[in-house]
Amino acid sequence: MSTIYILWLRQIKRYSRSRARIIGSLGQPLLFLVALGFGFGPIYAKAGGGDYIQFLAPGIIAMSILFTAVFSGIEIIWDKQFGFLKETLVAPVKRIKIMIGRTLGGATVALMQGVVVLILASLVGFRIENYYYLPIALVFMFLIALFFTGLGTAIASLLEDMQGFQLIMNFLVMPIFFLSGALFPLENLPRAINIVASLDPLSYGVDGLRGAFTGQMHFGFSLDLLVLSVITFLILFLGSYLFSRIEV
Repeated sequence: MSTIYILWLRQIKRYSRSRARIIGSLGQPLLFLVALGFGFGPIYAKAGGGDYIQFLAPGIIAMSILFTAVFSGIEIIWDKQFGFLKETLVAPVKRIKIMIGRTLGGATVALMQGVVVLILASLVGFRIENYYYLPIALVFMFLIALFFTGLGTAIASLLEDMQGFQLIMNFLVMPIFFLSGALFPLENLPRAINIVASLDPLSYGVDGLRGAFTGQMHFGFSLDLLVLSVITFLILFLGSYLFSRIEV
């Protein structure tokens, strides 16, 4: 447990030291909240959807967690290239503990990022409808962070250069975000889009967050929690296996 704790703490300190990275990672969520929230707000209201900020904010919180979590995997490639990972892997510690520590650290940082974006969303007009469901929202935020940190770790374990990682991540991350229902309701969509959205893991995270914050849901808490829990366990198992096969 001490090894996992040390690696978890190291990941958090590593991120908190980079002020430019923290500020830069908040720019995109804030832009989406302000530009889309106020830009499409009147159109959304005229269509009978209500306050668009209330609908949009949970999706933007999930987006900030997604980007922070999945790109934490790039640190594995960075450590590979500069030899830091080799020093860690040759230590008399099981690789599964190293992977768990790094993943928990990356997920914690992504969760913190989501909390900061939640505060920013509150400043631009977002309101939590029922604070009793706030712990449930934090559970969904952590599951989203854990899943996508594990996904980033799994992919980074297979690659050797940062350019390849960024290309693959952009190819995966943008469709995952845009088809998750973060920006538009999942009701009454074309059948093909509806099927893809149902296969998108982030859809269940966004739906769970939106239900906890505003009471609006598409799938329901039980299905959201079940799907997220199962796929998170599977991706962590896959990430652990791929990480254990990294050659030093």
